[in-house]
Amino acid sequence: MIKYDKLWETMQAKGITKYTLHKQYHFSKSLIHRLQHNEGISMNTIDSLCEILDCKIEDIATYYKE
Repeated sequence: MIKYDKLWETMQAKGITKYTLHKQYHFSKSLIHRLQHNEGISMNTIDSLCEILDCKIEDIATYYKE
């Protein structure tokens, strides 16, 4: 399972909020909901998050063996 717990820490450190993702970067509310609930997202979304946050994938997601 992939969890996005580190995403919220990275966003806080960079001063980016969920509201900013929605309004400034045009992330849909349903996409933000999927991130909050560790649901599947596309690699394109991860690429966009890395670009916005100027970070690595490891700063956004962690894989946990079930």
